[in-house]
Amino acid sequence: MKNKNIRLLAWFNFFSEFKPYAPLAIIYFSQVTGSYALGTSIFSISMISSALFEVPTGILSDFIGRKKTLVLGAFCAILYTSFYALGFSYWILVLGAIIEGVSRSFYSGNNDALLYDTLVTSGDEKNYHHYLGKISSTLQLSAGISALIGGIVAGMYFPGIFWLSAFSQIVGFTLSLKMTEPKFHGNESGNVYNHLKESIKCFIQNPKLRLLSISTIFGYGFSESAYQFRSTFFAMVIPFWLIGVVAMITDFGATLGFFISGKVIDKFGSFKIMLFGSIYNRIIGFTSLILASPISPFLMATPAFHYGVSTVAKNTLMQKEFTDRQRATMGSLNSFAGSLFLAVVFLGIGLVADKLTPIKALIIIEMFMMFNVFIYWRLFKNYQKK
Repeated sequence: MKNKNIRLLAWFNFFSEFKPYAPLAIIYFSQVTGSYALGTSIFSISMISSALFEVPTGILSDFIGRKKTLVLGAFCAILYTSFYALGFSYWILVLGAIIEGVSRSFYSGNNDALLYDTLVTSGDEKNYHHYLGKISSTLQLSAGISALIGGIVAGMYFPGIFWLSAFSQIVGFTLSLKMTEPKFHGNESGNVYNHLKESIKCFIQNPKLRLLSISTIFGYGFSESAYQFRSTFFAMVIPFWLIGVVAMITDFGATLGFFISGKVIDKFGSFKIMLFGSIYNRIIGFTSLILASPISPFLMATPAFHYGVSTVAKNTLMQKEFTDRQRATMGSLNSFAGSLFLAVVFLGIGLVADKLTPIKALIIIEMFMMFNVFIYWRLFKNYQKK
């Protein structure tokens, strides 16, 4: 079962992340809606929708199983990419965003729990970070390939990048049906209220988990919004077709980071990687934006390797702090807060860009990200030897 699930998860990640529209979505949404604020509102609606369904779907995963939850998310992915493809109307985009949020919520706490439970069933959970890194690398590999294709196809027919994405989600849905449910580690009491209460209590009583959770929420809100919005900056300094190339380089760098993350984490340790990588990211971010030039987009692609390694490091640390009975629910609670925060940041960055410029909006994001450097320093100082 282990090898089958891991192989299917890798391919599922590849096809679920094959979204040629991703690097250009903000440009497409802003063109349809007529402003950066309305364009970023599509992302915000998706995140709010995800937040609303995060906890219910996490609990659902712990009660009905990982495979069924994955199948539901894959089906929703077909729907939302199809609505985006039909676009050219703000309200159709809104409907797609709502369904995308539902799809995200089905995946967020569930997919990592599916992998972890699969390894627990085979007695190999100690190597979770190695498996997670290699499986996650297929996400970035797919994103890199689809980004290059997206830049080419969008120049000929913009909605075409969404129809390609919809077809890829159909393949992902087919793969999800072939998964094997791992041994059940969920709550057997049937009391949803107590299940949720126990999950929240774990965050309150565990200081290490609290810091990890806060860093994840802040990192997700600021870095994801900046990543989605930065193509507006790129369009100011490089030709349109090069945006897809930069996205491809970024994703390939992250692919390498994910793929060898297990070995890097074993050598340097999770907390050191998170701290020093975050410092490097801020240096590159400020330099590229303040000294804006055609080189800037390529400089901003260099932290991608660290993104892959640090994502696996943080996820592994959190999985170790989660309980088996509430694993998916606790992951969804964390994603719930992250999605709400990201929704607010998306709206804010769009409003600032309309009032000022995209560059200034991104610089402000970099300033806020300094808070995460402080959190990583606290984690490094308090827990590096544990």
